Amino acid sequence: MSAGDCLVEQGDPFGAIVILVDGAVAIERDGVGLGSIDAAGAILGDMSTVLGRSATATMRAERDTTALWADDGAAYLTERPDVLLEVARALATRLDNLTGHLADVQRQYADDSGHLGMLDDVLSTLMHHQTRTVVTGSARLPDPDY
Repeated sequence: MSAGDCLVEQGDPFGAIVILVDGAVAIERDGVGLGSIDAAGAILGDMSTVLGRSATATMRAERDTTALWADDGAAYLTERPDVLLEVARALATRLDNLTGHLADVQRQYADDSGHLGMLDDVLSTLMHHQTRTVVTGSARLPDPDY
């Protein structure tokens, strides 16, 4: 990819896993620049692949960039548990960073009666919201023999 090339636009269908070989990719969500990724081996596309959703951010090459693509990211992660573990580590790191920031915000604004005082409640709700329901059962379901 050349500088300026768009890997994916936020909201577009995307289920690929992209591994950065060389270069840099800018990440933008809702028109806000979130940063740049330039570490060789960085895994991109993990959120939309794991969540089974459209692209959660726009990714654009900041300079000439080389990346490896697995178009069917879910199948790739199933076939490559070592890469899946790296995705899990990256997601856990992001969550750990978010919870650390949340704790810092709670400390700073705990006594604020304005909108900043509500920020910890909002972030906590967003962070702990889970949309998927886990159904317990056994291998005999849906036709149990009892």
